[in-house]
Amino acid sequence: MIAVDAFKTLDPEAWTKVGVVERLALIETIQDNMLTFAEELGDADAAMKNDLAGNGAVSQAEGIATTLNAMGNTMMGIRHMYESLVHGEMPQANGSREIGEGLYEVDVYPIHRKDKLLAGKGRGFLHVEGAPKQVNPLDKPAGVIAVSGAGNYSSSIEMAMALFLENKAVIHKPHALNQASDDVWAKVFAPLVDMKALAFIDGDQGREMAALAGLDAIYFTGSTGVAHAIQDAASAPLVSECGGNNPCLIVPGEWTDKEMEHWAIQIASAGKLNGGAVCGRPQTIITSKNWPQREQFIAALRKAIAEDTFGTATYYPGVDKTKERFLKNQPTAEILQPEGGAHPASDFVLIPGIKEDDFAVTNEAFCQIFSELPLDTENTAEDFLTKATVFCNDKLLGTLGCMLLVDNTTLKANEDRVHQAVNELNYGGIAVNNIPPNIWLNGYLTWGGCGETTENFVSGVGNFGNGLNFENIKKSVIIDDFAADTFALTNRKQIDHLLVNASKFSVDQSWGKFAKLAGQMVVDGLRRKDF
Repeated sequence: MIAVDAFKTLDPEAWTKVGVVERLALIETIQDNMLTFAEELGDADAAMKNDLAGNGAVSQAEGIATTLNAMGNTMMGIRHMYESLVHGEMPQANGSREIGEGLYEVDVYPIHRKDKLLAGKGRGFLHVEGAPKQVNPLDKPAGVIAVSGAGNYSSSIEMAMALFLENKAVIHKPHALNQASDDVWAKVFAPLVDMKALAFIDGDQGREMAALAGLDAIYFTGSTGVAHAIQDAASAPLVSECGGNNPCLIVPGEWTDKEMEHWAIQIASAGKLNGGAVCGRPQTIITSKNWPQREQFIAALRKAIAEDTFGTATYYPGVDKTKERFLKNQPTAEILQPEGGAHPASDFVLIPGIKEDDFAVTNEAFCQIFSELPLDTENTAEDFLTKATVFCNDKLLGTLGCMLLVDNTTLKANEDRVHQAVNELNYGGIAVNNIPPNIWLNGYLTWGGCGETTENFVSGVGNFGNGLNFENIKKSVIIDDFAADTFALTNRKQIDHLLVNASKFSVDQSWGKFAKLAGQMVVDGLRRKDF
C-alpha cells in the first residue's frame, strides 16, 4: 500500500471512541497473535540476516528475540496500564523523590510480581523535570502518527506506543531490510487494521509518508542523516532515535579475578549482540590510566571476545566500510577472531589506548568494534567520575546510552558521587552495573537522546517507551548489583533457549511460561562452552 492510500483508510476519530474494555481485549488478542506468529517472525528476520552475512549465521531463536522481545515487553507494560484503566485509575509508580532543583526520580521498575522475580536487585527509574505527572492515554486527542521502522530490529515498539499511549491512529513503514517480517507483523496487528486504526505501507514509501499533510508526528529510528532529511522535508514534528558512540565507564576499584572475568564476558557479549548492530551497545570503554588493574581488564576483555564468547555475524549493510575507516585511523587496532574465524562475518575489532581526540571518539561503529580510552585521572572514583563525565558530555558523539560499572565496595563508599554522575551524564539511558539495551527492552523506561535540539541532534529528539505515561522525562536509569548477570554468549544452545523462552515470557507472563524460562535456565547453567 502507498502512503496516501493508507492515510485515507484510517479513522482516527473512531479509534478514540474505542473503550478501555475493548482495547484491553485487543491487546490480549495481539499478544496471542504474537505467540502464534513467533516462529514466522523469527524465520523472516533470520532469513534477511543470513542473506546478508551467510547461510547459518543467524538462528531462528535470534530472529525471535530481535522481533518479539521488545514488543512483548512494551505490550505487557501497555496491558498493565489498561488493566488499571478498567478500574478507573492510572497505574502507580513505586514512589518518587526530588533529586535536584525541579528534577524528580520516579521509581517505575519493578512494580509487578513476576517483574520483581526477574529483576533481582535491579531497579529502574525515570528522571522527570517538574513534579511527576501522568496522562491518561484516553484523554489525548485523535490524530495520526507515521512510524518509520528501524533496520536493525523489526520490532516497532513505537507503533504500539502511538496507538495505545498516544491514542493515535498509525501508518507504519518498515525499513527496506524488514519488509518480510513487517508482513508478519501485519498479521499480528490485523484486528487494528480492520478497525482502521492502523495501516501498513511498503518500505519504499518513506518520502511519500514524510510529505503527508495532516500528520501529528513522525516517529523514526535510524541514522542521524536520514532523520535530519525527514525533518527538513516534513511538516509534522519528528521524534527520533539515532544512535551514537556509547561509553562504558569503568570506575576504578579493586576487582576480584572472578569479577574481572564476569564483566569482561558481559561487555564482550553486549558488543556482539545482533552482530554489533545495536544502537545502545557500549562502544568506547573509558578507564583510568592509573587504575592498577587496567591492563588486567584489557587482557580479560580480549580473551572474552576471542575465546570465552561465541562469534556473531556482522550483517548490517555498509558497516564493512565503517570497520575499514576505524582500522585506517586507529593504529592500535587489533582484529580478533572468535572461534578461530569459523562463524561467518564474526571478526571483532578491539582498539586499546585511544586518545581523547581520535577518530574513534567522534564516530559511531554500529558493528563489532570496541575502543578503550585511558583518561589521566587519579585512581579514585571522585576524580575519575569528574573527568569522565566532562569527557563524555563534551567530546563523545551522541547522548543515547551510557554504561557505568562500579564494584559494590566502591559504590558503598562513593554512593552520593555515583548518583551525582548519573544525574550529570548527558545520556537518555544510563545503566549502572547493567547494559543500556536493557533500558530499551524495559516497557516502563524510555529510550532516546538527552537534551538535544532539532537543529543539531545526533542521537535524536524525544523518546520512546514510557509505559506509565509520565510527562517531561529527561532520562531513564537502571541501577543494579555488581554481581548482576546481563547477557553472556558462552553457550549457543543455552542462549537459543534463553532467547526463545524470555521472548515468549515477555508476551505471556503466566506461571507456566515463567517455570519454563527459569527451569531451562537452571538446566542450561550446567552447560559448558559448546564452540
